[in-house]
Amino acid sequence: MKKALILDLDNTIYPVSSIADNLFAQFFNMLDQDPDIDSSLIHAAKFEIARRPFQQVADDFNFSTELKNKGIQLLKSITYNEPMQPYGDYHHIQKIDLPKFLVTTGFTNLQNSKVKQLGLTKDFKEIHIVDPEISPKTKKDVFKELMGKYNYTPADLLVIGDDPQSEIKAAQALDIDTFLYDLNNHHPDATSTNRGNNMEQVLRLI
Repeated sequence: MKKALILDLDNTIYPVSSIADNLFAQFFNMLDQDPDIDSSLIHAAKFEIARRPFQQVADDFNFSTELKNKGIQLLKSITYNEPMQPYGDYHHIQKIDLPKFLVTTGFTNLQNSKVKQLGLTKDFKEIHIVDPEISPKTKKDVFKELMGKYNYTPADLLVIGDDPQSEIKAAQALDIDTFLYDLNNHHPDATSTNRGNNMEQVLRLI
């Protein structure tokens, strides 16, 4: 019997693809015009920026220091204020009568604006934004803090997210059960306690 759920935000509660062109338009334009990045990699880089923290993508695709810094300065200052909708199956999570914690990585202002536009405050006991530009704290650190604060054991928790190398990996390091939300089968070989493509599947795990 689980006592609480921990959820990721991007591509777990809502699809980043639904806002990516609007949200990242200015940076994508910079990326298109940058002479130092291999043009054959630009499409893949844009795809990854809609899936993972910007700093990780910048390092993986060898963005120049100038391009990375420009991207950080741009993205840490913007907010998203257009209408947003969660995935259609998110209502299954909303109706679960357990404390829920949102732990997301990204730029603080931007992530807060998404939370506001999605109306998520009412759904979560606590919301934590892991911002690499502000603190070296990781999702694993936040999970450990929540366990200590509320006296949860690993068996009490279920971590739900889309990224095997982020929240899923952090939870596994703490022996917490995981549900990999792999809507489009991007990670067929990833290790997770549980996996699925619909949040309704979470109901049988709690």
